[in-house]
Amino acid sequence: MITVIFKLLGSLALLMFGMKSMSEALQKLAGPQLRHVLGAMTTNRFTGIFTGMFVTAAVQSSTATTLMTVSFVNAGLLTLLQAISVIMGAHIGTTVTAWIMSLGFSFNIGDFAYFAFFIGIILIYMKSRRIVGDFLFGIAFLFLGLSTLKTTGADALAGEYAEAVQAFFANFNAPTIWNNLLFLVMGTVLTLCVQSSAAIMAITMTLCSTGVLHIDQGIMLVLGENIGTTITSNIVALTANVQARRAAFAHMSINVLGVIWVMILIKPFFHGVCSLVGFNPDMPSTDPQFPLKASVTLAAFHSAFNISNTLLLIWFVPYIERFVCWAIRPKPSVSNEDEDFRLKFISGGILSTAELSILEARKEINNYADRTNKMFQLVRELLETKEDKAFNSLFTRIEKYEGISDRMEVEIANYLNEVLDGRLSAETKAKIRAMLREGTEIESIGDSCYNLARSLQHRRRAKAEFTEAQIDHIHQMLELTNTALDQMQRVLITGSVKDALVSSNIELEINNYRADLKSQNFDDVGEGLYDYQVGVFYLDIINECEKLGDYVINVVEARTGTKKKN
Repeated sequence: MITVIFKLLGSLALLMFGMKSMSEALQKLAGPQLRHVLGAMTTNRFTGIFTGMFVTAAVQSSTATTLMTVSFVNAGLLTLLQAISVIMGAHIGTTVTAWIMSLGFSFNIGDFAYFAFFIGIILIYMKSRRIVGDFLFGIAFLFLGLSTLKTTGADALAGEYAEAVQAFFANFNAPTIWNNLLFLVMGTVLTLCVQSSAAIMAITMTLCSTGVLHIDQGIMLVLGENIGTTITSNIVALTANVQARRAAFAHMSINVLGVIWVMILIKPFFHGVCSLVGFNPDMPSTDPQFPLKASVTLAAFHSAFNISNTLLLIWFVPYIERFVCWAIRPKPSVSNEDEDFRLKFISGGILSTAELSILEARKEINNYADRTNKMFQLVRELLETKEDKAFNSLFTRIEKYEGISDRMEVEIANYLNEVLDGRLSAETKAKIRAMLREGTEIESIGDSCYNLARSLQHRRRAKAEFTEAQIDHIHQMLELTNTALDQMQRVLITGSVKDALVSSNIELEINNYRADLKSQNFDDVGEGLYDYQVGVFYLDIINECEKLGDYVINVVEARTGTKKKN
């Protein structure tokens, strides 16, 4: 019995690992394209449905599509209304998995696993085809796990424990509302525990195909699986922004609403599916066609439920949006959000699958650069501040910004390193390394802003006064630096090499102006226009602006992959 249990658990592990490997390989092959499709093909609710169907069928994971959609909402690239329609399409796209599994009951699908292993290992050793090899290995593990689960389950249920298992399920064969609710909850809880609706679907098909579990009970498990699979996105979205939480809640609400109306119409709906596939619920389990017919019926019921639910609820998407907005309300706004340390787009954990998580990091880095730019504006304001109380208050704000900048760099870097541990394509790894460099350089910009503020503070404490010419030069240098920061933010958004050339020209202008001012400073001190200490404070500000310009160009190079010309 212990051996049988471990064989069942092991076959489930193989099946789940196969699904995960296959999905990850498909995302590596089409990750950037899928991001583009998901962002572009959602102009209305109907195109959103087809987009969700296409993406889910492509990656063979409704969880991946849903988490991707939630992450897009979190990043502000999709509206809640668009996300709801995409999620509805994902519900239809995920039914393909059930049909693949039903094939395993028409012939010995495990025989194809070894052929897929053989071709896969050859492609893995061919660097240019490695991802295709990973996909074939995922398919092979899926087929092998399904075949082993079917064989082991059938053998176990036909052995000495068969009567006890059949007697247990026979206690719940009566078509009562309480028995239906029991198996509905059982399907939900099992899917939540295993975190894989595909695995529970495989178990359901195995039990129903052997006749141990009545088909009525099986369809209740299928409905429960549809609810259980929605909980994953809600758990992951707990630390995301309010719109992302609403999208995840809409995902669950759609399936819960679907289960409610199907439960009310369960008899005519189920018999309609049976008529469609030619299955008689009273067919004896000893019939040679029973295993195939039972598995196909479950797959057909799964598809019919999701398609019917989508066709019904698509007309009520605006009302679903209003409901989730009413159910999940934003927290009271903070008086000065920019001075609170919290990431805007990255949640506590990976919000999406590893191959697609760079989207959140990209948006967060852009937000990081924006905060640093605001810090620089405070420095410019500090230069004009005359009163001691106002100066000290403004300096304290800049000091707080500097602490936020340090912590943001650490949080973004930790997130990117966590993503980097996943199974990624070489292109995505290169992008993550570039973003790590961007974060480091933006933190250096924050340090430069703080150094500028400290130089102004030291000058004030020393009661050293700049001449009108020096103040004019500082303003011009700060204006050049501000232009460089604005252009850097533009490059972070566009990634354009043309914009990077503009940044290079601005940096060259800053360098030349710094050299001119440095030379002029020596002449002015020598002529006695101001004393040496005032010149030191003056050059500290000018030199720090030049350093800040260097950090800006480093960010631009990391974003565009260009190199600065000497």
